[in-house]
Amino acid sequence: MSSEGLREEQQFVSGLYARLDALREEAESAVQTSLAQVGNGLQARLERDVMVAEQSGLLAAFDAGENGLCFGRLEFGDGRDHHIGRIGIRRSDTERTPLVVDWRAEVARPFYLATGHTPMGLRRRRHITTEGRRVTALHDEILDLTDTTRTGHEAADSDEVLLAALDSARTGRMHDIVQTIQAEQDRIIRAPHRGVLVVEGGPGTGKTVVALHRAAYLLYEHRELLAKRAVLVVGPNPAFLGYISEVLPALGETGVLLATLGELFPGVTATGTDSPAAARVKGRAEMADVLARALRDRQGLPEPGEPLIIEHDDGELVLDWTIAYEARDAARAMELPHNLARPTFAFQVIDALTAQLAERIGHDPYGGPNFLGPDDIAQLGKAIAVSPDVHAAIDELWPVLTPQRFVADYLAEPVHLSDEDAAAVRRAPGGAWTPADVALLDEAAELLGKDDSAEQARAEAERQRAVAYAQGVLDVSYASRTYEFEDKEESDPDGSEVLLAHDIIDAERMAERQEEADHRSAAERAAADRTWAFGHIIVDEAQELSAMAWRLLMRRCPTRSMTLVGDPAQTAESGGVGSWQDILAPYVADRWAYAHLGVNYRTPAEIMDVAAQVPRAAGVVGFQPPSSVRSTGVRPWARRVGDLAAGVAEAVAAETPSAGRLAVIAPRALHEELAGKLDGVPAGGEPDLTRPVVLIDPRQAKGLEFDTVLVVEPALYGASDLYVALTRATQRLGVLHTNALPPALTPLA
Repeated sequence: MSSEGLREEQQFVSGLYARLDALREEAESAVQTSLAQVGNGLQARLERDVMVAEQSGLLAAFDAGENGLCFGRLEFGDGRDHHIGRIGIRRSDTERTPLVVDWRAEVARPFYLATGHTPMGLRRRRHITTEGRRVTALHDEILDLTDTTRTGHEAADSDEVLLAALDSARTGRMHDIVQTIQAEQDRIIRAPHRGVLVVEGGPGTGKTVVALHRAAYLLYEHRELLAKRAVLVVGPNPAFLGYISEVLPALGETGVLLATLGELFPGVTATGTDSPAAARVKGRAEMADVLARALRDRQGLPEPGEPLIIEHDDGELVLDWTIAYEARDAARAMELPHNLARPTFAFQVIDALTAQLAERIGHDPYGGPNFLGPDDIAQLGKAIAVSPDVHAAIDELWPVLTPQRFVADYLAEPVHLSDEDAAAVRRAPGGAWTPADVALLDEAAELLGKDDSAEQARAEAERQRAVAYAQGVLDVSYASRTYEFEDKEESDPDGSEVLLAHDIIDAERMAERQEEADHRSAAERAAADRTWAFGHIIVDEAQELSAMAWRLLMRRCPTRSMTLVGDPAQTAESGGVGSWQDILAPYVADRWAYAHLGVNYRTPAEIMDVAAQVPRAAGVVGFQPPSSVRSTGVRPWARRVGDLAAGVAEAVAAETPSAGRLAVIAPRALHEELAGKLDGVPAGGEPDLTRPVVLIDPRQAKGLEFDTVLVVEPALYGASDLYVALTRATQRLGVLHTNALPPALTPLA
């Protein structure tokens, strides 16, 4: 094999890193210069913070590109050539010619799409393998078969680079696939931004990593829009989010919010767990109507003949059914959320009580007209409006509610449900919130609204104080300068005009400049704002989400710009909606696109053949397993043991790879027993996927992959959970059991 090509690429890559280092130094210098030039005013601080943010973003991109900065080269038949890398880097010359092209640029597409049948103008495609900053291997693909030039680096197998990546040991963190994106994946990554795109595929087809690369591509193509609105990635659990957390930073993108459904209501941490029945009930679309009806129940009326008696200095006030009914009717007619309609209810009640009191006080016993004038009645109204007892009565009938209080009260005494459903969701006050509760809280927030009039009043009062203070500063400045130039001919002999502060700025603008600006990133602001509208949302394991969860997510993205990835055959949650049409019809009708990934890059054929028998045995309609691209020659095995924990410990000791990761997947009820025999492997909580051995349940395994997997007691799994557990391994799969194997796995015995 020729070493000349290696030396040439090594020199190029070395020069590339030298340029990267120079750019990094420029960015760091700009940050330091900006920090050193801090002025006293807000504008100076703002300019500094913007500069620091921009340069810090560049530094993050440079750090991301450090590993595998350049991984490919395109040689076109017309003599052009381009190196392809994680980030785009240009020369320092005046023309700023590219040194390496960003993988997301249009000119880079042939690296992923060109074939011998459709070469897209390419003569040769080169894959560059690096370790740190050193080029270790080249793999050339000849696309123009008429070209007889050879480099000595021609690959015997065009999939050599891909297979090497698939066979590499796992680290507990998902790696990007920027070097090995396949044609079917590239088309999905670069699909149009607008609208809903559903990406369906079986285990190991790369749905998740394709969706993450799509996020990086959209941020590259629509930077101005999406940088402001942010991109949200929703995952099934915290362990999964930790697993994918390094993919986007490795691609130079840090402005993305990763969250589980249970983290999408600011101020609430969903640490509780629902029973399957409770999750199913809470997730139904009907819960939106149930909560609305329960809220109307909170808009109360006194019992007929049992009015609320309110003590007042001028005698008792009687808030009866008629007054409350008319006030409630007027408030509901506003068609506003509960808390925003409350002032209407309160004003109606106060007006009625004022009229009642005025009638009593101003009544002429001889039948004459009421002798109270409008000013007198207005004074009575003001006294009633500030009465604590009056407000207590209003609160009793139309209380101000927070989502947390309303939902907690509802779950303590669920109404408008069947007895069975009510028993499933009933929970004592103070219980931990669950992910299913978050969708209810979000629905409640929409029904309640937020009355921020008091907050706005405080903000306006603070603004007026700031304006008054600024005016005082300007007045002092004007007075001092007027005194200084009182004798203009002596102090300013040439008669030039001297500008004072009040000539160029008024008090309001001066006060505005002193306001503290919000320098958080879009993702940080979005995480704290329930009403934030994201520019794009990516949902992983989308088939698991309930109808109520979809209502929450659709509110977060009014433009309906979404990428949904999942596999109906892996649906495990009882509250899952089911088909994509059922999920999307209420929001976009049939205006959505569908893409299918049919190649399994993770699971060897030997394992996939076994796993595919589970959905088939369960009668999953339309099930079609993905086709594995590789075979390892290692068959899965099953072993019946007498002592389950001891058998698992023995298997872990024998099967743990020298490099890579092993997962023991077992029902949660067995974790304490198994952890007692596994040295250093904890039970409960979210697993640390970077450890050599982890203990997880099937739901936690979703979206993850390991070199070796041991599935424990498969007879205790549902079909979907078992299918997920069996398809997590990239190399070896073993099954340990004390109970009889499910029929689909009996061939392993």
